[in-house]
Amino acid sequence: MSDVLLVVPCYNEADRLDAGAFRRFLSKVDGFSLLFVNDGSTDATGDLLRRFCAAEDRAEVLELEVNSGKAEAVRRGMLKALEGPYAWIGFLDADLATPLEEMERLHRVLQAESGYQAAFGARIIRLGSNIRRHPMRYLLGRLFSQAVSVLFHIPVYDSQCGAKLFSRSAAGAIFNEPFVSPWFFDIELLERLRMTYADTNLREVVTETPLREWYEKGGSKVKLGNFMKVPWELWRIKRHYSKARAAAARPVNSSRSNG
Repeated sequence: MSDVLLVVPCYNEADRLDAGAFRRFLSKVDGFSLLFVNDGSTDATGDLLRRFCAAEDRAEVLELEVNSGKAEAVRRGMLKALEGPYAWIGFLDADLATPLEEMERLHRVLQAESGYQAAFGARIIRLGSNIRRHPMRYLLGRLFSQAVSVLFHIPVYDSQCGAKLFSRSAAGAIFNEPFVSPWFFDIELLERLRMTYADTNLREVVTETPLREWYEKGGSKVKLGNFMKVPWELWRIKRHYSKARAAAARPVNSSRSNG
C-alpha cells in the first residue's frame, strides 16, 4: 500500500506532460501514488491522463469541469487525497521542473526529522546541485522571497517552489478553505500552518529542503507580468490572515444564563 500521494495539477499539458517519466518513477519506487487533477483542460490532456491512469494501478485522475487555477486545483486534489489512507500528501508541477525523485528526498526528510509537518523544496543554487533558472526569474524570485520574509515575518528562502509535502494531519488542517490568492497561495500555506500550530515556532513545523535538481521549463502558466500583481496580492493575503489571527485570539463571550 502506498504511504505517499502526490497531487499533480494539469491544465493544457498534453504537449509537455512526460508520461514516461511518471511511469518510470512508479515502476522503480514503491510507496508512492499519483493523483492528476485535470483542471478543465481544453486540449488532449484529459485523454492522455485517462489512458495513463488506466494502465497504472497507483495513478488516478480527478476531473474538474471548469478551469479553476492552480491554487484551487491543488486544493481539490489534496482534499481528494485525504479520502485515502495516505500518511503523507504533497504536490508538484506537471512539467516536472522538480524531478519526481526530489519528492522522495522530501519524504525521507520528514521521516527522519521528527516534529516537522511539512517539507518545502528550495531552489538554492549551490555546489553539488543542478538548479537551472532564467536569470530574470531568479532575481525576481529572490526579491519576492525577501519581501515575504519582511512583510510576513517568515524566514522563508523560496516560498514559490512547486514541490511540497505535508503530513496527513497538516494537510487536513490547511486545505479545507479556498485560498485568497490564485497566484501566491504558497504564502497562505505558511500562514495556515502558523495558525494551525500556533503553539510551535514555524521553524519547527516546516523545513526547507534544498533541491539537488530543478530545471526551468518552457510554457509556464505564470508569466513575468504576473509579478506586477505582487503588491496587491501580498496586501490581500496580509490583511486576510491578520484578521483571521485576530478573530482566533478574540475570547468567546459566554452566554448569559436566564434567570
